[in-house]
Parts: sequence; C-alpha cells; structure tokens
Amino acid sequence: MTTVRRTASGAPAPDSFPRWFLLGAAALVLFSLASVGLVRLTGNGPDQRRAAEPSTAERALRFEDRPDGSIAVVDGRTGALVASVQGEQGFLRGALRALSRERRARGLGPEQPFQLIARPDGRLTLVDPVTDQRIDLESFGPINAGKFASLLEPAPRP
Repeated sequence: MTTVRRTASGAPAPDSFPRWFLLGAAALVLFSLASVGLVRLTGNGPDQRRAAEPSTAERALRFEDRPDGSIAVVDGRTGALVASVQGEQGFLRGALRALSRERRARGLGPEQPFQLIARPDGRLTLVDPVTDQRIDLESFGPINAGKFASLLEPAPRP
C-alpha cells in the first residue's frame, strides 16, 4: 500500500526527486568536462602525443582521380606514379574523402601531398599537413591498413 503525501491544504504533494542526486550528477558532468578540457589544453591526450613519436618510414603522397574512375597515387616529392588503384576501394576512398572534405571546407586545393607515416610499433597514420587532420589507419584493421602500407614501399624496378 502506498501512501500519498499531502500538503497542508490536503492536496496531493508533487513528487520530489532527491536534491543530493541532482547535485551529484551536475558535479560529475562538470568534473568530466573540466578533465577533458585540461587534457586537450595541455596536449597530454593519447591522440596528441602520437605526433611526437618517431617514424620508421614516411612518404608524401598525392591522390588524383582519373577519368576512368581509378585513383592515381603519385609520390609528392618526385611526381612519379606510385600506384593506380582500380575498383571500388571503399576504405581508401573513404579515408581520402574524409581528409579532402576538410580541405574543401577551408577553401584549400589538392596540391599539397598527404603524409603516410609508419611508427615503430606498427601503427600507420595518414596525415594532412595542411589541415592537421589525421587518420590512424590501424584502427580499421590490418587489411584496410595494409592497403596504405603497400604505398610506403617503393615499387620494384623492372
């Protein structure tokens, strides 16, 4: 049997939520926001420390769409054709689209090459030095990262 609280006039009292619970929830939210802000401002976040780590291999690459629907991968320093990517290539196209979208939003063109960086621990990162955007490719699995890893090695000479 439930009892209904009543006011002095005899009307049912409104339900009340414990005030301490609301204050505790507000304090938790404020603490979380302050912690995240502090980490971002000091540069100690895990995604911010990665840029300072040494690389084992690095290559500047430009990606050019071709009329036949393929993507030409061009060495950013020499202008030599590194690879020609045929077919759907969903992951490669998606990663490039994400980085290119930010360039277009800032009114920048595709002239500046992207940096493909391999780290000693096996991580692979695609960086746009113009916008400072980065994609950690190993996060998408070894098969997807392998598509970019093959672009690090120079093509065999005939």
